[in-house]
Amino acid sequence: MSEALLKLVGVESGYLRRLSVLHGVSLEVAPGQCVALLGSNGAGKSTLLKTIMGLLEGEPRKGEVTVRGERVAGWATERIARAGIAYVVEGRGMFPELSVLENLQLGAFHRRDAAAVRGDLERIYALFPRLAERAKQPCGTLSGGEQQMVAIARALMSRPTLLMLDEPSLGLAPRLVEEIFGTIRSINREGTGVLLVEQNAAQALAIADYGYVLEAGRLVLEGGAQDLLANENVRELYLGVGGAHASDAFVKRKRRWN
Repeated sequence: MSEALLKLVGVESGYLRRLSVLHGVSLEVAPGQCVALLGSNGAGKSTLLKTIMGLLEGEPRKGEVTVRGERVAGWATERIARAGIAYVVEGRGMFPELSVLENLQLGAFHRRDAAAVRGDLERIYALFPRLAERAKQPCGTLSGGEQQMVAIARALMSRPTLLMLDEPSLGLAPRLVEEIFGTIRSINREGTGVLLVEQNAAQALAIADYGYVLEAGRLVLEGGAQDLLANENVRELYLGVGGAHASDAFVKRKRRWN
């Protein structure tokens, strides 16, 4: 079996060295795999991605984060990016006054292969034709869906082996959600690993190979994407299917996970 592209073992992480958000989290992403991470607001999903990316000083306080077998704790975020990890933050993180092209070029900030960067830019425009049409337009004037395309495209300009996305469907119309998830599926099928944090469980599991469910900073369930789609508790809490109302189940926090 090939070595895991990304692996977390017993990770405890949080903020200000006092507040623990993640408690003993272990997960992995294999090369070329698409993994979905599900959970309610406040479950710790974004904290997990920030911990992987080295954005929380001194974290993780316990456990290990490895990229292709190499421990990355203590690495600068830039070094982690150079190791092949790209992170699309929740809210897209655009530079609104810069053009689409300038935002995309920032994604290749650490690369020195100018000819290959130009080639990748053409590939990006083929994947997102709308961005080619708006290359000179300031990102702040784009629609929410177009800005999400820029965020994903900018991450791809770094030639990542793993693309991490935090709530890519947030605030988008259903038609655009379908388009964005179709693009993520295409990127994954071309060989890029994907770690997808998403509250739209149906969409996430539809394109994922494997999934994890995070509640109150702890992993409570994992399995193949189709198995999770069929799981009664996942259907009730995340897909709106079942007898109990999801919000009631979250408040009680005493559900037995299968």
